[in-house]
Amino acid sequence: MGKLIVIDGTDGSGKETQMKILKNKLNEKNIDFRRVSFPNYDSPSSSLVKMYLSGEFGTDSNTISPYIASTFYAADRYATYKKDLEEYYISGGLILADRYTTANMIHQAGKIHNFEERKKFLNWLWDLEFNIYKIPIPDKVFFLNMPTEIALKLIENRKNKFDENAVKDIHERDKTHLINSYNAACDVAKDYNWDVINCTENGILRTREEIGEEIFKAVEAIL
Repeated sequence: MGKLIVIDGTDGSGKETQMKILKNKLNEKNIDFRRVSFPNYDSPSSSLVKMYLSGEFGTDSNTISPYIASTFYAADRYATYKKDLEEYYISGGLILADRYTTANMIHQAGKIHNFEERKKFLNWLWDLEFNIYKIPIPDKVFFLNMPTEIALKLIENRKNKFDENAVKDIHERDKTHLINSYNAACDVAKDYNWDVINCTENGILRTREEIGEEIFKAVEAIL
């Protein structure tokens, strides 16, 4: 089997930027890999995710069950893995994922404030994606710990992911959702032994190069 490395975090944490830096560093070392970003907006499998994020099921994400929303994302991951990645992964390939099941563990778990109910959800999600759908379990997860107040500034003028003429999606424009997701992510990262990458130091934003070097060194150690 291959290896799966995930970079995740709340909106505005710099996931795409760090993925690009990691790609460049691996290319410099002539290390073969495949890169995927979830949701996979180029695939029809993301249709329900697009409907959810655009507000077609409700403009307040908290009114939509985390169990229901998670099935949209899980199906997209399953379809993408089976169509585009499975053969490469089974043959020993390295896959880099910008968001993964871990994103549901952040955004959807953030809707659940009771500890026991959140744990129940996380166990259900793990079973759904890794035991029922049988998509790969990550070998390494990097959580970009970006405080919400800074993340909000970074995404202030960002366009909608899948429609440049549309407003921000229902997660990005909901400050409460972003705060809840961040708090949940900090707890989940600890519980699931993710590599926490602090994006600030003494309240000051670290450079993308510093963060990228920290991630790359950790990746090199497991290849």
